[in-house]
Amino acid sequence: MIRGIRPLLRGSTYAGVLFAYCGALASLPLLPFALLPALSWRTASESVQIVLVLLVWAVLVGVVGLARPVRRALVVSARRLLRVPLPNPVAGRRPSGSLGLDRWRTPLWLVLHVAVGWTGALASGVLFIMGLSLPGNWLGGEVRASLFGTSVRVSGGWSWVVAAVCLLLAVAICVLVTKTLRWAAPRLLGPSAAERLALAAEREQLLAERNRIAHELHDSIGHTLTAATIQAAVAGEALSADPATARAAMRSIEESTRAALEDLDYVLGVLREEQSGTAPTRTLADLPELLDRLRHAGAVVEPELSGDLAQVQGTLSRAAYRILQEGLTNALRHGAGGPIVARVAAGPDGLDLTVVNRTGARTGPGPGAFPTSGHGLSGLAERVRLLHGEFQAGPDGTQHWRLAVRLPARASA
Repeated sequence: MIRGIRPLLRGSTYAGVLFAYCGALASLPLLPFALLPALSWRTASESVQIVLVLLVWAVLVGVVGLARPVRRALVVSARRLLRVPLPNPVAGRRPSGSLGLDRWRTPLWLVLHVAVGWTGALASGVLFIMGLSLPGNWLGGEVRASLFGTSVRVSGGWSWVVAAVCLLLAVAICVLVTKTLRWAAPRLLGPSAAERLALAAEREQLLAERNRIAHELHDSIGHTLTAATIQAAVAGEALSADPATARAAMRSIEESTRAALEDLDYVLGVLREEQSGTAPTRTLADLPELLDRLRHAGAVVEPELSGDLAQVQGTLSRAAYRILQEGLTNALRHGAGGPIVARVAAGPDGLDLTVVNRTGARTGPGPGAFPTSGHGLSGLAERVRLLHGEFQAGPDGTQHWRLAVRLPARASA
């Protein structure tokens, strides 16, 4: 009994009892409509009329629960007063599959809510009144305990014992009412199996979109910052000796950062759920501009292009550009300053991409090392895997690093 009293000391139990009793009181406007069938059937016995009124009342309460706004309001109130972690209902979507059962979960909750609320209110109210009035005999009555035809009058000090028991039972009923509603809320107000599948699908779509945005930011912003850092170092060293080279490097920084800002504006619009503009697309048609930016950064790039690259379109072309961008950025960031070989071979079965660079300490202008997140190659591998391609990255001999990717033609959809 003591354990049953302790939860009442917490505010959540008070809120739960209030929630139950308010639900019971909210059903009172439907009671006059439930009395009409009983009044029209006056020949029935009193017990039949009572049962009829209760059945009609329960049906009317359940019909109210069929409205979607009612369920949303119940979820919010149960979450705040019962302290039950309930997600919001899936808006604009009817559960499929077990529609018959899922449709009646909210009406069942309302009927249970009202029944538990009225039962708890009446029982605890009577017990509280008895517990408060019996010790002083304020109502002028007496307590008798009957068992198997034997009646015993309770008086004197025993009236205080009975009063204390009544108060404890009233408290226990309040705790039981809260626990009953708290147990039933996730089962009747929580998401059904079909809604959980819908929520999981939405969550998976959101994670996929976030993953794609992370790739875009890493590919675009990471490449731009790497190239701009090296180009700024080149411009600083050539400013006095070769102003033309310095101006070309600064112009390249401006062009690359402008492209990165377009990507960043689009990504921020998606993250803020705003109406962002069209997503900037970079394809193999933009490869010459990418190679020029690398050359302005002081890199020696040797492109080897074969096949009809103009026929590579859609997802395949966009993915190929991002893969080459990441591979060339890594070569610029970690390479030893030698020539970087970029091979692109387009064939009827797919596209082959290869980036080879020397390994070792950097030479030439620019910082000797760049901070990295360590997710570049893993992100590339994931991108290629999603396109059902083949990915290889690792040392090529003792002084070179080789990135090789093959994308099938079906990835161009």
